[in-house]
Amino acid sequence: MSLSVLSQKSLSLFAAVGGWRTVVEGAASRVLFLVAYLVTDQVSTSALVAVGGVVGFAAARMFTDRKYWQAGVGLFVVGASAVLAGSTGRAVDFYLPAVFMQAAGGAVFLVSILVRWPMIGLAVGAARGERFGWRRDPARRRRYQVCTAVFLAKYGIATMVLVPLYLTGKVTSLGIAATLLGGAPAMGVCIYLCWRILRAQADPTNPTPAPAVIGPNR
Repeated sequence: MSLSVLSQKSLSLFAAVGGWRTVVEGAASRVLFLVAYLVTDQVSTSALVAVGGVVGFAAARMFTDRKYWQAGVGLFVVGASAVLAGSTGRAVDFYLPAVFMQAAGGAVFLVSILVRWPMIGLAVGAARGERFGWRRDPARRRRYQVCTAVFLAKYGIATMVLVPLYLTGKVTSLGIAATLLGGAPAMGVCIYLCWRILRAQADPTNPTPAPAVIGPNR
């Protein structure tokens, strides 16, 4: 499946959180901080560079897409990272919010699976405007459970990798891992796998695939 086709049939969940732009913007601040720190060896300067980059992305988003809350979330996260690193003077602390976000995300997704209210089902139901209608279909509920488990695995792996790197103070390795596992690459893999799962496991007795696919209605 080509990237263009995948983009055209992107998940409603993915579109609801801003699509690739949101994911890339989140990773950009981590890359900017790491590059600036390797060049300057100054935590405060590197934090300002990261904040400045995200401010530029946020301004572009607000003027082009009018998506203010998504821009605000990105600014809040990078702002918190910059303040934390600047206050402690430790470069690794810039990535501490990313570590917490992965751990918290894993906890939320795990609980949603255990209580049989999978996060992917909740998000997709809200994005498609059907709310909790999917819960009346056991097959769809199982598929959403599997997709939620995919994201749970991502959060779990990220947490297991990031925590030791943070505790040992390995800034370069932590920055790279946070960008890959907590940013666009890992998110893209999860989204693609979920898209394939929902396509492949569509109910064969139902000739209309729309309820099972979290892409746009045809």
